[in-house]
Amino acid sequence: MKKIQGGVCAPIGFKANGVHCGIRKNKTKRDLSLIVSDARAAAACVYTQNLVKGAPILVTKKHMADGYASAIVCNSGNANTCNENGEEIAEQMCGLVADAAGISANDVIVASTGVIGQPLSLDPIREGMPSLVSGLSEEGSSLAAQGIMTTDTIPKEIAYSFQLGGKECHIGAIGKGVGMINPNMATMLIFITTDAAISHAMLQKALSADVKDSFNMVSVDGDTSTNDMVAVLANGCAGNEPVIAPGKDFNAFRKALNKVTTYLCRKIAGDGEGATKLLECKVTGAKSKAAARTVAKSVIKSNLFKAAMFGADANWGRVLCAIGYSGADVDITKVSVDFRSRAGELAVCRNGSGIPFSEEEAKKILSEKEIEILIGLDDGSGKATAWGCDLTYEYVKINGDYRT
Repeated sequence: MKKIQGGVCAPIGFKANGVHCGIRKNKTKRDLSLIVSDARAAAACVYTQNLVKGAPILVTKKHMADGYASAIVCNSGNANTCNENGEEIAEQMCGLVADAAGISANDVIVASTGVIGQPLSLDPIREGMPSLVSGLSEEGSSLAAQGIMTTDTIPKEIAYSFQLGGKECHIGAIGKGVGMINPNMATMLIFITTDAAISHAMLQKALSADVKDSFNMVSVDGDTSTNDMVAVLANGCAGNEPVIAPGKDFNAFRKALNKVTTYLCRKIAGDGEGATKLLECKVTGAKSKAAARTVAKSVIKSNLFKAAMFGADANWGRVLCAIGYSGADVDITKVSVDFRSRAGELAVCRNGSGIPFSEEEAKKILSEKEIEILIGLDDGSGKATAWGCDLTYEYVKINGDYRT
């Protein structure tokens, strides 16, 4: 497997673009993105579990009934959520793509991100669609990545090449999400493309399994979004023998998919609203994988612990506290905790109790941009990783005036 350039356009047969159409007041911000496949593609999606769902999700679910799609359209700056005519607007967005790109409206996945509860006018989208479609290109991934950003500080894209049945295949993705991020798929927008040939059923199986250890293990602020989804298009243009059942090729595809999703997990967590540090919590020795996931997520979601990491304070007691209320079956007398970064590794807890350590060394280790929290439970073989970020003054500032 090799990291390559091109994002969602790295796979054969995909083009993308992103433009400013006028949804957002800032004309330097792109606010409408489109990804189109040359061939009708097998598709799979996972959606937010929030009971309040954006209109685009409701429309996408209907369009995904047959397991195929040809395009993904997304606007930023307005979530199109809790609007009386939201579904009508989302359907019309798909219709505009269909008319301009020459595809069926039922083959369009639609997404929106931004402020909840504000009416979304179709006018700027209608006016921007001709330039959006005419500008589609195999170099357009970065533009599309910019067009789905809200409070993100950097666009997020990645691509890899891999082998399936002796054929070179490619998988690429763009993503957004730095706030309203909390485990329980899906709390972000992720769009993934691949030229691998794989059936809708196996694509959905791969995605549904992957998110349990990738996107469901990310938390920025404990708020589960109303709008977000992960969508994958697989157009088969690489020419491999179609993956229609479990086996060697399916496992190779899952590995490539996880490479992409894990990369984006780290990027999203590290770019959390106001964040200065990426936190990666690795749990080993749990009684089960489920228990490991529960512990890792509990620690990464703890506001007290996140605040300590902002201050480079080795307050390991907050780790133990989060483990204790996680609900996982853990023998606290066996727990060990270490902190690790590029500056070194420091043991702070053994057998559920504190051990002597250098506060100066701890400060040095926890002042780095990326910090690992290593938790050993010494009670089995279950393991899991979760990603998060520190809690800063800037997070409150960003969300104190988000609408304005």
